[in-house]
Amino acid sequence: MIIVLKPNAPAVERDRIITNLEKRGYKIDVSRGDQSTILGIVGDTSVLNPHDLMVNDWIEKVMRVQEPFKRANRAFHPEDSVVDVAGVPIGGRTIQVMAGPCSVETKEQVTGIAKSVKMAGAHLLRGGAFKPRTSPYSFQGLGAPGLDLLKEAKAETGLPIVTEIMSEDMIDRFVEDVDMIQVGARNMQNFSLLKALGRTRKPILLKRGLAATVQEWLMSAEYIMAEGNPNVVLCERGIRTFENYTRNTLDLSAVLAVKKLSHLPVIVDPSHAAGLWWMVPQLAKAAVAAGADGLLIEVHNDPEAALCDGAQSLKPERFAELMGELKGIARIIGRDL
Repeated sequence: MIIVLKPNAPAVERDRIITNLEKRGYKIDVSRGDQSTILGIVGDTSVLNPHDLMVNDWIEKVMRVQEPFKRANRAFHPEDSVVDVAGVPIGGRTIQVMAGPCSVETKEQVTGIAKSVKMAGAHLLRGGAFKPRTSPYSFQGLGAPGLDLLKEAKAETGLPIVTEIMSEDMIDRFVEDVDMIQVGARNMQNFSLLKALGRTRKPILLKRGLAATVQEWLMSAEYIMAEGNPNVVLCERGIRTFENYTRNTLDLSAVLAVKKLSHLPVIVDPSHAAGLWWMVPQLAKAAVAAGADGLLIEVHNDPEAALCDGAQSLKPERFAELMGELKGIARIIGRDL
């Protein structure tokens, strides 16, 4: 349920309404917009009568919210959220690109790629230190030493780090060393991990599960936000369908659905969606045209020798070319890149 206050409602009246509802056991999310203030009531609101609440002269209207996700719901927060990642805003007018190798391999590799993607215009460095793989015999990443290499690349380039967490026991290390913590598709419904991340204030990049609906995806975001962390960015990375020509099927309609249902920023990962490097540029451009707030693109200096997912990685020179093309599309739709 949400309460919309009148534009000139004084703060003392707003606080009085909040206090009265909190005394009844509800949690209240406050969203202050340019025109009005919205109070989101979280809890069992079935016993609340909207007509009883309307006796307060400073309340414009009261509406029930049908969707099970509340804090992620656009009704609770009509204006788009912008998540700050070490000074880089995700959401709003600027489309952000995070790029880097699927897996960190050596200092020279990750630092060299970081320098090249920064020169091309990327504002965040994405690299995998821990790699969840379908096969236990595949390369699983360098682990903690990979985080150290990412930190060295950040020290040389200034690019904030985005990397994937695998388990709760690494949260303290990630909070200290990582600027944005990625939750991979396989962990989208690891609810104990999501709740633990919700007790931090670190920006979280939440990838869509392999076969998750948009509502299930938003409910996973709700797990993080319900613990007090509002800094969630959603990532569409393709879903599993009957089609096997590509690695996954990129669902760009999810970008539009999320924008309608939620205020959270949403980015697109065309690399994992297609699994084929030659498809990545066109899918990236389509994602920007569809309204994505950012892109996650895998870049490798020597894809043929990559220890992980070389087939979906762009070479630095092709990535630089793509960035120029994306700027043109962003300009057409009234955004920056």
